[in-house]
Amino acid sequence: MLEKLTCIGCGIDIQTEDENKQGYLPLSLVAKSVDLNHLICKRCFRLKNHNEVTDVELGAEDFYKMVKDLSKKDALIVKVVDIFDFSGSWIEDVTDIVGKNKDLVLVANKMDLLPKSVKENKIKQWLFKMMKQRGIKVKDIFLISAIKNHGVEELASHLDRLRNKKDIYIVGATNVGKSTLINKLIELTTGDKNIVTTSHFPGTTLGMIEIPLDSRSSIYDTPGIILDYDISHYLDAKSLKLVIPKKEVKARVFQLNPEQSIFFGGLARMDFVKGSRQSFTIYASNLVDLHRTKLENAVSLFEKHLGKMLAPPFEDNLSIFNNVVKKSFRITNRKIDIVISGLGWITINSDAGCEIDIWLPKEIEVFTRDSII
Repeated sequence: MLEKLTCIGCGIDIQTEDENKQGYLPLSLVAKSVDLNHLICKRCFRLKNHNEVTDVELGAEDFYKMVKDLSKKDALIVKVVDIFDFSGSWIEDVTDIVGKNKDLVLVANKMDLLPKSVKENKIKQWLFKMMKQRGIKVKDIFLISAIKNHGVEELASHLDRLRNKKDIYIVGATNVGKSTLINKLIELTTGDKNIVTTSHFPGTTLGMIEIPLDSRSSIYDTPGIILDYDISHYLDAKSLKLVIPKKEVKARVFQLNPEQSIFFGGLARMDFVKGSRQSFTIYASNLVDLHRTKLENAVSLFEKHLGKMLAPPFEDNLSIFNNVVKKSFRITNRKIDIVISGLGWITINSDAGCEIDIWLPKEIEVFTRDSII
């Protein structure tokens, strides 16, 4: 059994079993090491030698312990969300974490996933409305695509102005693209992505990384918090590759009669229970197959084909998806989205109204909101 070893970069216990979990270091490198007191985990190695930050995933309790002092700091807080999964990536008690009167900037990442027809000013208005509903004042909202490097330089310039010589703390849930954004900011900060010295990026505690801006202030990258009501929390790597979109999501429109159903792979099911024939526009990863069937056949289809035709999830990791519950919605004559956290949403524009049931594991949050598109 491997004796307890610690990474000198971030302080985490070294482990050799799972390269996708924090503290990983290949056993072969541990065996070759002359000084076991100076081991460095894979994450810190990549940070110091390749200028690459990877997110550390923490549970809610661990996350709150780490950021509990943020409300006491005189700093600019940058809250990063996934615009495709806004509600599933929003930390509800963010103001309790950072302080109610703190300077807060909202950054909506992954704009490249939304259809190109969507107007940015409309998204910005929608986000300001969401902030107002939550009673949160923001200094500004920025729309970016970190992976496409769209809007990042403009963001960096505005952050330098808005911080007023203060430190910057970047917070966000897992899978929002925070690491990609941080890496772009590091590149802008250093001026050359290929020249890195260890002293540029001193690790503080696990998951908190300091990137100096000048002699007196820094950007701090905080760990990504896991939100257990988001569907991605329950998926294995094989399913995540299909569910988390990497390219522009194409709207898929279905003309449905009442008593018809649509399966999102085997992850969730929408039943059109009552109403006149109408269209439903679905926004989900292009790699998630949608299956239409009659409502009367839906249960037997699910029981027979979950993990096979109805996938993801797959047979070897059905997790919570065998046990589903019904959540019902009565839609009045307005345009709304029914959102399934981490999976996508269904846009309904019903003049006469309709009744919709969503079947999915009880752990996954589903709700309505004013339509984003």
